[in-house]
Amino acid sequence: KNFLRTLENGIRFGKWGLMENVGEELDASLEPILLQQKFKSGGQDMIKLGDKEINYHPNFKFYMQTKLANPHYPPEIQAIALHNCKHEAGMQ
Repeated sequence: KNFLRTLENGIRFGKWGLMENVGEELDASLEPILLQQKFKSGGQDMIKLGDKEINYHPNFKFYMQTKLANPHYPPEIQAIALHNCKHEAGMQ
């Protein structure tokens, strides 16, 4: 619960969040963030986190780190992870 509150503040104020030692099971409450399920409300970008709808700051970044050598995630999550890895590597 404390993690979700911290994540909520990061989303709202444009800070980054880091989730370390991620296993193969991801909490369902992370799905809107991982799939970037933003929507407009009153002209502002919003995202649903748990049972709250919160303002989505464009500078927000979310990173996940795992120690697993070959983690297995659902295809939609794998596509996002691979895209972001390629994008970050291309920038360096």
